[in-house]
Amino acid sequence: MEEKQELLTQEGYDKLEQELEYLKTVKRKEVAERLKIAIGFGDLSENAEYDEAKNEQAKLEEQIIKLEEKLRNAVVLDESQIDVNIVTVGSIVKLYDYDFEEEVEYTIVGSSEADPFEGKISNESPVGKGLIGARVGEELEIQAPDGVVKFKVLEINR
Repeated sequence: MEEKQELLTQEGYDKLEQELEYLKTVKRKEVAERLKIAIGFGDLSENAEYDEAKNEQAKLEEQIIKLEEKLRNAVVLDESQIDVNIVTVGSIVKLYDYDFEEEVEYTIVGSSEADPFEGKISNESPVGKGLIGARVGEELEIQAPDGVVKFKVLEINR
């Protein structure tokens, strides 16, 4: 199976590295300590604390493997190479939202960095896909889960 490339900004890559480091150094120790305490309760065949700690350990190791895979397949965007004439991954786009009659700003990021509450939308989301390739002055109608949204591209930055 071909592994999927992860498009990341440098900030996103650094964040994933920090999370991985935390899971490997801090979280692993916490789970190991819980296992040690649970083993101290005796009979492992009827030890709910032990079962819970083993499940937590399995989830943690799965999380670590997934993060390592993301980092291994990461393509870090060179922000200096982002074209400000066209919307692409890494672009910061200022739009006029006709539905809400207001200006909004989105940063187009890879799917693992998406955080709509911070204005970071995935290039794979309906709105992200609809914005890719747009230019300043263009009016767009994008099919979103809640219906069609209409935007005008005001600015493109990096």
